[in-house]
Amino acid sequence: MRNDWILDVLTDLRTFAELNGMPATADQLSDACLVVAVELANKGAEAQLDQACTHEIDVRKLSGGYPAS
Repeated sequence: MRNDWILDVLTDLRTFAELNGMPATADQLSDACLVVAVELANKGAEAQLDQACTHEIDVRKLSGGYPAS
């Protein structure tokens, strides 16, 4: 994950909120961390799938359908 730095930022913000009596904010930031982690994982999986595509699949992506026979 190239963009996992955002999880560090959210974790720092959550820690700040916890230490400064902001429990609702800390809870929301915990939820945000989970959402970001899932989205980054999905984005990484999509990138791996794109790299593994064959020429035929790439043509379908560009043309919107199967290539003519």
